[in-house]
Amino acid sequence: MGTVIDSHFLALTAIVTFCYQLSFFVVTALLKFDKVTDFAGSTNFVILALLTLILKGSWHVRQVVLSFFVVVWGLRLGVFLLMRILNWGEDRRFDEMRENLGKLAVFWIFQAVWVWTVSLPVTIVNASDSNPGIEARDIIGWIMWAVGLTIEATADQQKLMFKNSPANRGKWCDAGLWGYSRHPNYFGEIFLWWGIFVGSTPVLDVGIPLLEVSADKKYGNVAAYRHYKNTTSPLIPLPPMVYGSLPSWLKVGFLFELPLYNKNLPKEEVLGWKRDGSTTKNRLIAC
Repeated sequence: MGTVIDSHFLALTAIVTFCYQLSFFVVTALLKFDKVTDFAGSTNFVILALLTLILKGSWHVRQVVLSFFVVVWGLRLGVFLLMRILNWGEDRRFDEMRENLGKLAVFWIFQAVWVWTVSLPVTIVNASDSNPGIEARDIIGWIMWAVGLTIEATADQQKLMFKNSPANRGKWCDAGLWGYSRHPNYFGEIFLWWGIFVGSTPVLDVGIPLLEVSADKKYGNVAAYRHYKNTTSPLIPLPPMVYGSLPSWLKVGFLFELPLYNKNLPKEEVLGWKRDGSTTKNRLIAC
């Protein structure tokens, strides 16, 4: 299908996420009803995955698999959290926010940014025309997702059973996985999303570098562009002042500033020679 707003669906997914979270924020603020908060977050992921998959219409194996992973995770978590809060009553996390519209708004803004940012790998994969063959990274990512989902679902169920037992009233949960980690459900969630990212890297390796090469060839000799590239994150939105001050190892290891993104950028020495040569030539002409 054709392009919608932008070819990578970044603006589209941002608008959809904002509107979806805004609608739930209005309900929460007006009705003092916070039982749908987690449901709104997890189902937003599902909407973005299905929306980008269907709009692109390529139906490549990697796109379908990663979108399926997001749908399974999002629906399981969303339904589980909704049923749990309906059973337990009010969410104590929002005790201080219900009467403070500012704090409540900050929370919902953060949730919208979180959904959009974490969804980026699947969004980019679904929007891409690139379709590299299935490789080891795909399989590793899929296994990571399965392990992470199993840990998260198991931890959720163990805590639910623990809390529902009258004998455990007033006690902290140390049953099962909770005896090895104070937050095993969060570990499982983080691990499965890292799996989705790993499973998307074959496309990211092709898509982003191609764009970087094109821009480097066009603007590589422009000082302002080189400054922009040194101070602007390649993927995760960050303030330039923050990103520009970070060490290289942090950029490479955690923010996807891969060396291959700069392999076509002209070397400083070459640019210096050209500037010196140009200056000398101008002086000779002036004489």
